[in-house]
Amino acid sequence: MVRVKRGNKRRYKRKKMARYTKGFWGKRKNCYHMMRIAVMRAWVHAYEGRKLRKRDMRRLWQIRINARVRMFGFSYSRFMGELRKAHIRLNRKILAHLAVYDPDVYKHLINMIKKNQETAA
Repeated sequence: MVRVKRGNKRRYKRKKMARYTKGFWGKRKNCYHMMRIAVMRAWVHAYEGRKLRKRDMRRLWQIRINARVRMFGFSYSRFMGELRKAHIRLNRKILAHLAVYDPDVYKHLINMIKKNQETAA
C-alpha cells in the first residue's frame, strides 16, 4: 500500500485544535494527542455546565419569588397555583425580576388573585 503523508491537512487540523487549547497548561496545549483529550473533556464539561446553569437559575428564581410572596402570607407553591387559576401567565424569570426590582407589582398580583378567589367561591 502506498504511504500517504496527508500534506497540509495535518497542519490545518492540528492548528485548529491548538486554537481550542490556547491557555491550557503543559502538554495539553503542545502535544496533539493530549490536546484532543483535553478539548473533548472541556466540551463535555461545557455541555453539562450549560444544563446545570438552567437548573441553577430556575432554583434562584423560585427562591426570589418565595421570599417576596411570603411577605403577603402566601407560599411559593400556593402562589404559583393561584396565578395559574387566575390565568395570569408570567414565567418564573419575569416574576423573579419583578420581585427584586419592582416589588410593588406583587401587591397588584395578590389583589388579582384574591379577586379571582372571591369570584370562584
